[in-house]
Amino acid sequence: MPRPRKCRRVCCMPDSRNFGPMDGSSDERKVIVMTVDEFEAVCSIDLEGFNQEECAKQMSVARTTAQAIYNSARVKLAECLVKGMELSISGGDYILCDGKSFNCGCGRCHKKRCHEADEEQNK
Repeated sequence: MPRPRKCRRVCCMPDSRNFGPMDGSSDERKVIVMTVDEFEAVCSIDLEGFNQEECAKQMSVARTTAQAIYNSARVKLAECLVKGMELSISGGDYILCDGKSFNCGCGRCHKKRCHEADEEQNK
């Protein structure tokens, strides 16, 4: 019996979940689906500048798992860019960060954003 998959911790959901070519040349029958945890790995490593070990710690997975998630996401991104395909972000095995974990230092945590929005409204 295979081992159950461990949920990956994700700090925030993507603001936009569907992407594609603007010239209308996309093959609408074929859409690449990137999971939310793959999106999180790309954000952590490429946007935040984390290394794979830091990304793994933030996502609460092993470093090899973080590396596999990131590599899968990179292949999907490359395929979309090179072949002009649409990209949709959805699904995956993840839990949304509650903002209370000591590992959460990415600056993108949904709890932090909600808190900052509340502070701005109260000014």
